[in-house]
Amino acid sequence: MTLTDFIATLFFHVDEAMTDVPKDPRAQLWPSELVTIGVLYVLKAQSQRRFWQWLEANYLHLFPALPERSRLFRLMRAHQDWADRFLADPGMLLVSDSLGIELIHPRRQGRSEGQVGEKGKSNGQ
Repeated sequence: MTLTDFIATLFFHVDEAMTDVPKDPRAQLWPSELVTIGVLYVLKAQSQRRFWQWLEANYLHLFPALPERSRLFRLMRAHQDWADRFLADPGMLLVSDSLGIELIHPRRQGRSEGQVGEKGKSNGQ
């Protein structure tokens, strides 16, 4: 799958989920286009300037009404609630930890009723 195919598929799914959001007659971009660009920005993880240059240089044919950089990022900030509908509901099992730090010391294990995990004894016990 090429990146163009990925962007088109992403846009399709975003557009299907946002049928209830009307387009402002003064707006150049459709709400689903703006959310798709926002998701790409998060996935690309670059600075605003670099992302906008990449998008304009490579994918202007997919977003022909792309506004200038500062306007685009102001729009994304103003309509962040549109993108929030695609976030997963928070839950205890949806947290990922990439660092190997202990969250509870083994000597304090079992002292709280709200404790989730457990760890073996160490430090001489």
